Formats: sequence, C-alpha cells, structure tokens
Amino acid sequence: MDLPDTSKVFDIKGKVALITGATGGFGTIACKTMAAAGAKVMVTGRSEDKLRILVDDLNSTGAEAAYSVGSPEKYEDVQKVVSDTVAAFGGIDILITAAGVNIFGTIAEQSIEDWETIMKANYNGTYLYCKEVGKVMIEQGRGGKVINVSSARGNLGMAGYTAYSSSKAAVNLLTKSLGCEWGPHKINVNALAPTVFRTALTQWMFDDQEFYKNFLRRIPIGRLGEPDDFVGILLMLSSSASDFMTGSIIDIDGGYAAG
Repeated sequence: MDLPDTSKVFDIKGKVALITGATGGFGTIACKTMAAAGAKVMVTGRSEDKLRILVDDLNSTGAEAAYSVGSPEKYEDVQKVVSDTVAAFGGIDILITAAGVNIFGTIAEQSIEDWETIMKANYNGTYLYCKEVGKVMIEQGRGGKVINVSSARGNLGMAGYTAYSSSKAAVNLLTKSLGCEWGPHKINVNALAPTVFRTALTQWMFDDQEFYKNFLRRIPIGRLGEPDDFVGILLMLSSSASDFMTGSIIDIDGGYAAG
C-alpha cells in the first residue's frame, strides 16, 4: 500500500505573501500565520507607524517581513505596493486581502459618502489588488494563491448592513469569477466568510454578557471566534493542500450560516 506524502502538504516556507489591511484584526493573524510558516511577508495599510511596529514585531521572531504604505482603493498605491513586493522579495505567491470597513446605517439614512467609503474599501480595494497581483502571478507562470476576506453578511441580509453586505457579496462573486478566469494559470482564488471574532473593535461584544449570550444562540459551536481559529484555514488555502479548490466561499463561523 502506498501512503500519501503529507510532510509538505501545508508547506509555504520561502513563499512570498502580500497581506492588505495587515494591522487590522484579521490581517494581523494572517501576517503571524504566514510568518510562522516560513513565508516572506509584505504587509500594507494606510498607517506607516502601525506597519513599522508590526514588521518590527514579526522580524523580532526571525521572520522576514517588510512593509509598503498605501490605500487599497487607490490604484496608483496598489501598483506601488505590488511593485515594492516584487522588488523586495522577487515575486508574489500568496495574496490575502484583509482590508475592509463597516459603517452601520440603513439605506435611507446612510450618506452617499459612507456608502462609497464601504464599497471602495471592501470591494474596490480587493478588485484592484487581485488585478495587479494576478498580472504578476500569471507572468511568473508558477500559479498562486489568493485568499479574499468576505463575511457571513455577504450571504445573509441584515438591517443596517445594506452597504456592507452588498460589498461582501460583490467580493464573493469576484472570487468565483476569478476562480474561473485563473484556473488555467493554476491560481487558486477562494474567500473566507467569518462572523464575529475577537479583535480590538469587537471586544465589547465579548464583554457585554447580554449581547454575547444572545448572539451565541445563533452559533451551534457555542462561542464567538478567536483569531487562532483562522490559522489552519489560512495555511490550507495558501498551500498545496488547496490545489483542487477554487472559487469557494468558506464559512468559518461556528455554524452560524448553517442554521
């Protein structure tokens, strides 16, 4: 009997990962996961001070990391960040688009400015990074991995989340479309659709016991998410373990979307 060789299924050592929204809750755990697995990490976001601190922390562990400042919704910034990544590390193997924002508001009351902010940050930025990194990956000719960050709200409507839900639904269809376009190039494009997980911005949901207990009624696993819950799925989607997966939207939500 021949057994499969599992020793390198999740191996991304030496790969180059570009992570947007790197200083946010999801972006930070993505950076730590890639670095811990031996990838070279380029982090990007709007705040140079926050990026510098993150890169210093990563490099202090023995990782190889660098940063490039830019706004994901500005095409010239995206082009610069992608160019900086190639210049620093010689190419790009993994893209994780973790930049995003939400501003609560009903469609009748929300300003056009807030709607544009949400769409530009969540969808436009994802589109632009996929566009520019996709060019690099196709030219390299060695395939690649793209992990877009969607949300449970991209499949489920909710009052006050009209703009946010629409932006994440757009990310889902972008992911599926690119899965079709880039399959021949061996570029796998998938998305993660989390619900609430612990970050600095959501800590109040964990601290407010009434809210916490009410929310848990909708989550079969019986708890909200923790950053470490994403480590395994990030490794799978960035490695050869996902070579036969593309165009998938993966719920990572404790069963929230199953009920």
